[in-house]
Amino acid sequence: MAETIGSLTDKIAIVELKRYYMTRQTEREDVAEQHRQGCQHKLHILTEQRDDLVKEINLLFQEIMAGRKTLKVYRQYKMYNDPQYRTPQSDNEE
Repeated sequence: MAETIGSLTDKIAIVELKRYYMTRQTEREDVAEQHRQGCQHKLHILTEQRDDLVKEINLLFQEIMAGRKTLKVYRQYKMYNDPQYRTPQSDNEE
């Protein structure tokens, strides 16, 4: 599983925002009924996507708590703007 708790949480947050704004579209009175129905269908799909992501994060959490999976921390190594990584060549290119 390539997903992490953080990436799943991020995806859930994005889908929830989409659901919020799609719900608002279903409640608009200044648009045709066809628009509201189309948005209701999209809202159903977004809800299914959210539910799938919630199931996935719950499963991952259960696997971690049971010791069957471990969290792996990826460190960020940023080399730009750090003088210790500059070569004489790169100093002349600036």
